[in-house]
Amino acid sequence: MSELSSFTPLTSFTYAHDGERLAGVLGGGPGRAAVVLLHGAGNGSEERLRPLLAEFVARGCRGLALDFSGHGNSTGALRELSLRRRFEQAVAVIDAHVPAAEPLVLVGFSMSGQTVADLVRHYGERVAALGLCAPAVYAPPAWDVPFGEGDGRFSEIIRTPGSWRRSPALEALRAFAGRAVLAVPGTDAVIPPEVTEAVQDALAAQAQFTRFELPDAEHRLGLWFRDHADDRRDFADALLTGLGDRGWTAKQLPEGRTITGLLGRYA
Repeated sequence: MSELSSFTPLTSFTYAHDGERLAGVLGGGPGRAAVVLLHGAGNGSEERLRPLLAEFVARGCRGLALDFSGHGNSTGALRELSLRRRFEQAVAVIDAHVPAAEPLVLVGFSMSGQTVADLVRHYGERVAALGLCAPAVYAPPAWDVPFGEGDGRFSEIIRTPGSWRRSPALEALRAFAGRAVLAVPGTDAVIPPEVTEAVQDALAAQAQFTRFELPDAEHRLGLWFRDHADDRRDFADALLTGLGDRGWTAKQLPEGRTITGLLGRYA
């Protein structure tokens, strides 16, 4: 963990929702914005995101990260989780722990790319910025289907070639006019490059957009940021650049960084 974030306290919490106990961590208080970190699928959890969360808290933000049901310290069965339930759990925890007047910065890893887009549709102009890290998006029929054991209806839908092209997530991202950073690993064996290109095209339509290249990283960017302090510092800086003044002034980054920017129209 970086020197900046190593002394940033985070507090664990649990929250009862829909018959389950959702676990997570909080840090900071009223400030620039509330930053919400959402982990990916499989064995993802908030624990690996704590160093990144601490970076945002150290920059004057409220910070929140949660375990979706069936993950980490939350109760519930992963096979019963769905994209719809992920969205509902995120809304419940955000509404319980973040004052309604605070702007939101949403950061989603892998499967939570879809969840972030769903939250953008829900919270609208309250979302000031979003960070998508090797994000996935899904076809409309997949939204309400339980994940199962990997061989059921959900898997059938998402494995249908090109089904993701009809995802409402792309429409939501295309309409987003805040700050947006897309973190892209050099090697991604999970997300097809055409999905990443479609997400980039959507964000570049109106957002104040930056593509954040991590050439030596693979798909699990939560683990990458946990273990690479310089990269997580640069990612936090990139996402918060210009936040609060409705503008974007490019930040001078350390030599060797490969961030490229595509400026869209301001809201």
